Amino acid sequence: MTLLSTIRFLFLCFPITPKIQTTKMATSAGTPTSLSFFSSSLFLSSPTTKLPTSFSLPFKTSSKPNFSISSQLSTLPILSFTGKKIGETYLDLKSALPETARAVVHRAIITDQQNKRRGTASTLTRGEVRGGGKKPYPQKKTGRARRGSMRTPLRRGGGVIFGPKPRDWSIKINKKEKRLAIATALSSAAENTIVVEEFGDKIEKPKTKEFIEALKRWGLDPKQKSMFLMMEVPENVSKSSRNIGTLRMLTPRTLNLFDILNCDNLVLTPDAVDYLNRRYGEDYVDDTEADDEEEEEEEEGGEEADENTDAEQ
Repeated sequence: MTLLSTIRFLFLCFPITPKIQTTKMATSAGTPTSLSFFSSSLFLSSPTTKLPTSFSLPFKTSSKPNFSISSQLSTLPILSFTGKKIGETYLDLKSALPETARAVVHRAIITDQQNKRRGTASTLTRGEVRGGGKKPYPQKKTGRARRGSMRTPLRRGGGVIFGPKPRDWSIKINKKEKRLAIATALSSAAENTIVVEEFGDKIEKPKTKEFIEALKRWGLDPKQKSMFLMMEVPENVSKSSRNIGTLRMLTPRTLNLFDILNCDNLVLTPDAVDYLNRRYGEDYVDDTEADDEEEEEEEEGGEEADENTDAEQ
């Protein structure tokens, strides 16, 4: 029997149990003592050294985290068609917490942009390219590199290695999360938001020059990006503003997150403010069927807005 096997035999026959010190908790009488693994003499340099037996976290954890808050924004001025202040209103939207607002908006905008991809890009591999079935020249006695097909990816006119194929780029996002992202974006744009009274009947005929003058009376720079949100866009207003490249006229059906984040100024009408408070406010009542219809209309309207933008460009 070797020395190592002898030592193993002794350890099995006579096991050594470490002495564990008990520390009494500073509690009332009758409380059982707690055993501390770190207080064992096996892990201490000296038997008199004591380590703490409990650890406390520097922060408090809540059992029910709150992911959304109701933020009543600052009062928004209501301007007349001539640029005079005639009243005040406010937006009461349900926006995300500051810690999660950036992530919520980022996920929503990535989802919108990626869902617009058609995914129709397609290339041919070497097995799909026409021709190339015959060996171009003999394997040996030519002095050239061996070649089995003229449609190899290494030659011009050959296939494509790992090229794109038709695929579905769509991403799913929860309806409440998308609604929260739009409300958060509107809340962040409140500093550059004004409310203008209904001016559809003030423009008698389509004229871009008069509309630019109205923008200047409202304190808006025609060179900056502005987004108008109206319940309905009259024909004269639409024709007067369509030649201004920095202007976007939207309705609740065409409202989208990208235009909200992309604009420098946001112009609302009183009816649009009431719609936003009702649709994205704290007192919103969840109606599944109505939400489905509105979601479909908003998606169709967003696609129409994108097509119009592409046509203008």
